[in-house]
Amino acid sequence: MPDSLREPWLRGVAFNPAAPSDVLIRLMDRAAGEVGTLMCEGRDLPDAAVDAALRHPAAKIRGALALNRHVDPARLASLATDPSGIVRYRLARGPRPRPRRVRPLPDGILVTLLTAQEGGEDGMLTEQEIIQELSFSRQIPQSFHRSMAVHEHPEIRVQATWRWQSLTPGRREALLDDPDPAVREAARGSRWELDPEAVEAKLPSIGSNSKSFVLGTCALSPALVEKRFAEDEVYPLARNRHTPAHAVARLARHPEAKVREMVAARADLEPDLASELRADPDENVRMRARLHPFPRTWAETGAIHVVIGHGPDCTCPIIEPTDEPSPDWFVACAVSEEPVLRKVAASWPGLPAELVEALARDEDEGVRIELACRHPLAPPHLLLDVFVARPAHRAHLLTLPAFPRTGLTHLVGHPEPEVRALAAADPGLLEPPLTDPDEAVCRAAAANSSLAPETLEALLADPRTAQGAAANPSLPVPRMHALLDHCLAGAPTPATTAGRGGPRST
Repeated sequence: MPDSLREPWLRGVAFNPAAPSDVLIRLMDRAAGEVGTLMCEGRDLPDAAVDAALRHPAAKIRGALALNRHVDPARLASLATDPSGIVRYRLARGPRPRPRRVRPLPDGILVTLLTAQEGGEDGMLTEQEIIQELSFSRQIPQSFHRSMAVHEHPEIRVQATWRWQSLTPGRREALLDDPDPAVREAARGSRWELDPEAVEAKLPSIGSNSKSFVLGTCALSPALVEKRFAEDEVYPLARNRHTPAHAVARLARHPEAKVREMVAARADLEPDLASELRADPDENVRMRARLHPFPRTWAETGAIHVVIGHGPDCTCPIIEPTDEPSPDWFVACAVSEEPVLRKVAASWPGLPAELVEALARDEDEGVRIELACRHPLAPPHLLLDVFVARPAHRAHLLTLPAFPRTGLTHLVGHPEPEVRALAAADPGLLEPPLTDPDEAVCRAAAANSSLAPETLEALLADPRTAQGAAANPSLPVPRMHALLDHCLAGAPTPATTAGRGGPRST
């Protein structure tokens, strides 16, 4: 066996969807090198292989599994208390590259990570570093955030105070009177955000990176508002819910269009100001002012803000909203004459099927893209259309369960190799394009399950197709073991698929 075939064979078998657990477990051996960690991180694994990875003595195997976005996260619970802090950190961090829509961790894992008293036996990280990584990972669902203020564990209630403004007034009061002194202290340390004089006193000591956030979210004193106007630092005020009405009126007439645009989107905008802004000389300001009638809610303006101003190739994270408008509002958006509002409707997973069908035929490409990327009922033909037309969305679309894998023969001659590679894997192809000039297309064609086992033997010997052939689900399991025998231990590789009597366990 040429050395050039070892790595393609290992990688192919590692990602063969038909490989049983005993084959995959062999790839967790040190002799497989990085292939074992790539496999544990990058593919769905059967239960026995997951169990083997969880118990594996090598932290790099357990750490790779911690990053796996395919395995049920409930199966990863033991990694939250792994002896290695690196493994815990990777579980808290989540998959890389981070998907647009991040799957939440179960409550039990979150509690374990958030209440840890140490960072692991290896001493590489502190528990606070792991918690910080978890807080930025988007793996904590809003349902958990909403329950933190009343959680039985005091440390969780302490962390609830870190999101002070998202709490109801009643829960803020309860935390200030909490029976645990650490919780009370944390609550007192957070309440300054809604105290205008305290914000004014604290602002000079806040770093420049956080200053805009404070000005855009916290309660502001009259003196602080006037100072922002005097220094012409008012853009954060335009989006701040606590900005007083008299200041909002001044901002509505600000010379900068981006300031007026933010004011036009406010939920608390007075109707007379809205009328004025609908006649603004700037088109974006006019559009924001007319998008939906009164009364408005902050949840509605937030839903609009998520989609507005983003081009067709935007791959921003798909984040669970803190607050969500009513279903009726989304339904009204779906039939609006405004493309922006139809995009908002397309982004809501709860939109009824009949409206999804209508938006899938929408004349606005942005609406169709939003629907394809964000709605679970988006039709497969739309997912494929967006895949072909918009390369920026391909990685995300391939993760969606409804994405079509058959009926792609018309794309075999497409000018883009990435599209041809998708078509090359269609099991309906009579003759997969094994001689395509692009190697990725050749690999995809060699992995096509329509190929007969005897055809795979020649493909396994060709460097251009070896990895694809080893990943082919038609490859007999005994042949998978034979390939691993040769790659991992140097044993002779049988010339035919009859070299092994059957699969074995490890």
